[in-house]
Amino acid sequence: MKRLTRKTLVAAAATCATAIFFAGTSTASAGLLVKSAGDCTSPTAEQPFTHWLDYSHYIQAPQGTFEDGASDWTLNKAAVADGSESYNVAGDNGSQSLKIAPGGNALTRTICVGLDRPTLRFFARSSGGLLGLSTMAVSVRFETSLGLVAELPVGVVLPSGKWQPSLPMPILVNLLPLLPGQMTPVQFRFTPVGGASWWIDDVYVDPHQRM
Repeated sequence: MKRLTRKTLVAAAATCATAIFFAGTSTASAGLLVKSAGDCTSPTAEQPFTHWLDYSHYIQAPQGTFEDGASDWTLNKAAVADGSESYNVAGDNGSQSLKIAPGGNALTRTICVGLDRPTLRFFARSSGGLLGLSTMAVSVRFETSLGLVAELPVGVVLPSGKWQPSLPMPILVNLLPLLPGQMTPVQFRFTPVGGASWWIDDVYVDPHQRM
């Protein structure tokens, strides 16, 4: 009986967790993210992380360097700030980054990526926070063929007072091709966890990563 009860509770918890991530009840194939996707033509790919032995080809997220502001982002307790990542991988001698205060988050505009598990990578640093234990959670919003929008975690960045590249963060969901050319619209959310402020800069997506 105890074993059965435990299994039942675990199943119920999993169901509730899944329900929390889903928003909207539209049955149309063209939901919120598809409608906001716009032009899905990929810009020229770069290899910004070769210094870390990552030879994958990436594209910059829209306004991913923050040199032109962050008007395309949805910001909550976040704003463009002085100071850029110290490796200058974008090659533009940048001077701006995005600061996210405790309790805030930053959401990219809709980005078109390929079906085959795209990868996110960027630079980040933190202000320390309580005992230096503050982390930053990264999640992806995606849309099913029924127009349902879901948001799932894809990675965590550990605290560092210096600019560091994040680990590659593969999207661990089977995204459905909703747009011509087998492209899927997604958004990425950056959320500090704990009492520290976080800065992010030079946000890149590998749209065709093969795992």
